[in-house]
Amino acid sequence: MTVTTHPVLGTPLHGPWPAGMEQAIFGMGCFWGVERIFWEIDGVYSTAAGYAGGSDPNPTYRAVCSGSTGHAEVVQVIYDPTKVSYEALLTAFWGNHDPTQGLRQGNDIGSQYRSIILTTTPQQQRIAEASRDLAAPVIADSGMGSITTQIRPGTEFHYAEDEHQQYLHHHPGGYCNHGPQVYAGKLNIAALENRLGDLPVSWKA
Repeated sequence: MTVTTHPVLGTPLHGPWPAGMEQAIFGMGCFWGVERIFWEIDGVYSTAAGYAGGSDPNPTYRAVCSGSTGHAEVVQVIYDPTKVSYEALLTAFWGNHDPTQGLRQGNDIGSQYRSIILTTTPQQQRIAEASRDLAAPVIADSGMGSITTQIRPGTEFHYAEDEHQQYLHHHPGGYCNHGPQVYAGKLNIAALENRLGDLPVSWKA
C-alpha cells in the first residue's frame, strides 16, 4: 500500500500513532462498508482496510479471496479512548452486520467474510466477550440464530492494496451491505443497543 493519508480524516494511515491512541480490529464482511462505519464515529483517529486472522505473512486480495490464507477482510481502527470507548466501537460492530452467518456476510460467501473481533489487549478480550454474551440473547430472540463471531487475540494487521482503502469515499455509490438494514426488520436495533449499554465502560484490567 502506498497511500499515506486518510482522505476523510486527514490523518496518517500508518503508525507510529500519537500517544494514547489504541488499536481495534474488526471483520464484518466486505471491508469497504465496514471502514466507512468506523471513520464516521467521533473519536476515531484513523481507519484502514486490510487482512488479519490468518497465517500468510504477505497476503494479497487475490490470495485472501481464494481462502488459502486463513485471513479475513478486516478494518483497523485507531481511536482515542478519551473520546470514544471500545464499548462504543463494539456497539457499532454488533449493530451493523449479521454475526450469525458463519463464513459469509449476505451475498459475500467465503471464510474471508466471517465475523471476527481480533483483540489487541487482554482488556479488549474481556470486553468483547462480554459484549457477545449481552448481544446473543437479543439476536437469538429475533429468530436469527446463534452468534458465530470469532473473538481472539491478534494484533498483526496487513494493509490491503491502495484500491481498497477508503473505497466508499472514492466511490460513494459503491457496493456496501452494511448498516442496520442488514437485519431487515428482524432485529430491534434499539433493544440491542440498550442491552449493550450494560457493558462496563472503562472496564479496568
